[in-house]
Amino acid sequence: MAFDYGTKRIGIAVTDPMQIIATGLDTIHPLKIIDYLKKYMETEPVERFVVGEPKQMDNTPSQSAMHVKGFANTLKKTFPDIPVEMFDERFTSKMASATIAQSGMGKKARQNKELVDTISAVILLQSWMSRLNR
Repeated sequence: MAFDYGTKRIGIAVTDPMQIIATGLDTIHPLKIIDYLKKYMETEPVERFVVGEPKQMDNTPSQSAMHVKGFANTLKKTFPDIPVEMFDERFTSKMASATIAQSGMGKKARQNKELVDTISAVILLQSWMSRLNR
């Protein structure tokens, strides 16, 4: 399960048990994420959390890094048996916007920030899985 964390929304993506393809799951407000995950995990197994790590072009942490680290720590404390891995998320939002534009969706869909966040999480998870398979 991967997260594109934002202070207003968290995009969530999951993968199949074989870890072949990432799929968008949902976009949740940060205050509701832990309850959402507890409920989700009552019926679905989660092997690992992959959290997008925001970085500048020079590899230094971006302004939102402290919020993301706080979220990752909350995941570790709430779900101690599930590993949390940080993964570079640079360009995922731009890639998500480009993907939506190329899909032929209308202007309204391209401006849907929740959709962008979910697709960003999908790109993040797919990138993480690709790195594993190298």
